[in-house]
Amino acid sequence: MTTTATTTATTTGTSTGAVERAVALSDVLVGAWGSWGPVMTPDAQRVAFVSDRSGTPQVWVQDVVTGLPAGAPLPQARRLDLGTPDPVVHVTWAADSRWLGVEVATDGGVRTEVWVVRSDGSDARRIAGGNGLRPGEGVHAVLGPWTRSGHRLVVTLPPSGPGEPTRSYLAEPATGRLDPLAEGANTTVLDVSLEERFIVLKDGERGHQFCVVVDRLDDTSALLLHPGATGSTDGALLRPAPEGDSGPLWVYLASDVGLARRQLIGMPLGPHGWKGEPRALAVRDDAELEALDADDAGRLLLLVWNAAGRSELELFDTATHERTPVTGLPGQVAADPVLSRDGSSVVLGVEGPTRPRELWHVDVTTGAWSRITQAPDLPSEQLVEPELVRFAGRDGLPLTGWLYRPAATGGAGPAALWLHGGPEAQERPTFNPYHQALAAAGVAVLAPNIRGSSGFGREFVHADDVEKRWDALTDVLAAADHLVETGVAGAGRVAVTGRSYGGYASLASLAFSPGAFAAGVDICGMSDLTTFYRDTEPWIGAVAVTKYGHPERDRALLEQLSPLRAVDDVDAPLLVVHGELDTNVPVGEAHQVVAALRARAEVDDSTPPVEYLELPGEGHEYRRAESRRALNAAVVRFLAEHLGVA
Repeated sequence: MTTTATTTATTTGTSTGAVERAVALSDVLVGAWGSWGPVMTPDAQRVAFVSDRSGTPQVWVQDVVTGLPAGAPLPQARRLDLGTPDPVVHVTWAADSRWLGVEVATDGGVRTEVWVVRSDGSDARRIAGGNGLRPGEGVHAVLGPWTRSGHRLVVTLPPSGPGEPTRSYLAEPATGRLDPLAEGANTTVLDVSLEERFIVLKDGERGHQFCVVVDRLDDTSALLLHPGATGSTDGALLRPAPEGDSGPLWVYLASDVGLARRQLIGMPLGPHGWKGEPRALAVRDDAELEALDADDAGRLLLLVWNAAGRSELELFDTATHERTPVTGLPGQVAADPVLSRDGSSVVLGVEGPTRPRELWHVDVTTGAWSRITQAPDLPSEQLVEPELVRFAGRDGLPLTGWLYRPAATGGAGPAALWLHGGPEAQERPTFNPYHQALAAAGVAVLAPNIRGSSGFGREFVHADDVEKRWDALTDVLAAADHLVETGVAGAGRVAVTGRSYGGYASLASLAFSPGAFAAGVDICGMSDLTTFYRDTEPWIGAVAVTKYGHPERDRALLEQLSPLRAVDDVDAPLLVVHGELDTNVPVGEAHQVVAALRARAEVDDSTPPVEYLELPGEGHEYRRAESRRALNAAVVRFLAEHLGVA
């Protein structure tokens, strides 16, 4: 079933002054650009990063100056012009400082290209990906790590069709030559040793990954961690062995393969396939290791822990195993940590509910923090700090969420659930104009981490796999129950909203639980899991089978779980939003559910209204400020109308 896309929402009704003030606040917050994804030169004197201060994410370079007095101006950042208007996704800096590797979203969509550019902005060139005749076409290329020497970088080309392998290459930045490096089903190269002899790579499906170390000289490989165990590995580093250890190399991993939570695992490596036993080096029962970095000598590791959504930092001495907390984090969530090559300093991104992503520097010796970039000043008095709430699923499973209460509340009022994507992502206290705009309009927002979310252990992540998805959908109902039972929301005044998987869960909640919600918002969600598998990118569908089910073997279950099959039971107004160029969750998923509801309305006057907003030039992630402004404005006005905002 298809329909022609509508490029503007059709929300009707009169908006209150409070609603329009909330829309205006959202415009200000969306325009509050941030900076993220930092990488440093070997001497730690310059930093490159991604920033959307121009309205679209691009590459910027800036000097690192610390110890400035309060209020002193920061060094001027310089944008590197690649010669393409497409948004930048990721940037890396070669160890020799001569080149930067840049990953660019082709036409703003899901597929990406790999570019290189010199640190002065010259010689920008695309070396992999792109060349499509139309948006959404062309080769998808992923930027990997630079070699430790800095002379070449890893480029990975996922399969373009069923049965094809993923291929990784070492790319020469000056010539663009691609030399074969690795091949596998869903291969990702995590690190390359200094002399390019050893590589660490991971493969497998979502939550069922394995890691191997490959000796390119002997053409041998050795499996890391526990064979056959479920789990995932988010980072791996190859470094010289710790002082006093006889092995030539160690690999350090952030992994939960065979473990209750993601922890720091270390393992000695040697030539001819030799490896020692994996050792748990840093373990916490109350947190998961979400990021790590190391100095070049392998003496010091930087660890970032996720404790119930908030970040905590530690330094880990590989020789003594001593762990030193890094205190004074100027925000609630840290990301993209970079430890300098000599281990003397750290640069990382920091954000919180009232501050966008900014870059900060930490002196390892003194523990002093210095701001590297600064976001625009915001009307902080209009913003709310969310509170961490705890409640139980309908089967008793402990759940958590972040509650944004409107500043002025007279008791039970309108409220909305926000369901994050993934589902292996996690709702955290980050800067979110969407939540703040709804709270400013008088709509409370509860952003729960239903089962399947990350950050709460491996068992919780797998608690919604395949046929267990029904249990995750009951968590959505439990979250709505919590809002009403605690007096935050009035009965019949709760909406369900979300993006990507959260958009699917919103649609499913409307279709499978009629009467539970007063309205719904589906942002780039799947409406039919069978057509999702048919139309999504091959590499996305290939790794999704362990999470959603196999498109052939589990087809009956996928059909039962598809909201489109129960669209006649939807009894609440619905707003659907989708990116024009989305090939992760293809835009047809939106078209078919909108068409089905509109066809139903032609023969049934009781059909609830459905509105559609298609964002031109956007893929699965909405990277342009004007797109996010349009999205937030449409949602605020839609929910204000259908939840009865006074």
